[in-house]
Amino acid sequence: MKTSRRIAILVATATILLPVLSYADPASHRKAVEKLFELTHMQQKIEVSVNNVLALQLQQSPELRDHDDLLRDFLEKNIGWTSMKDSLVTMYMQAFTDAELNGINAFYSTPGGQKLIQRLPELIQQRDRLAMQRMQENVGELQQAIADRTGK
Repeated sequence: MKTSRRIAILVATATILLPVLSYADPASHRKAVEKLFELTHMQQKIEVSVNNVLALQLQQSPELRDHDDLLRDFLEKNIGWTSMKDSLVTMYMQAFTDAELNGINAFYSTPGGQKLIQRLPELIQQRDRLAMQRMQENVGELQQAIADRTGK
């Protein structure tokens, strides 16, 4: 009887403590996210994104050209690396465990992982162009289906 009670207490304790023990300390977890950001060049990607948004806004609203410095400051303040980093770290800490981040980082530290980081944006653009081409080539099918349904 005593043995089965001890086992029950041990199982209950393990059930309570195991989830707690599986989480890394916040400092280690944050460091793993920051390593991922370093490996994936996150800061540079955010900076490019800010520059792209700035260029797009100036193209769409030429009257802002005289105030491009104010627009850049506004963008940096709201979507720049310094303003976004802590929120992004929190997002990644919630999305991935420390162990998962360590595995991801191990892959991105390899030559193949770095090549993926380098080539992925172009592959995504190629995929998007292919999808757009296929949509344009086959839009008549959709138009015909709509016409058949509406009787036009």
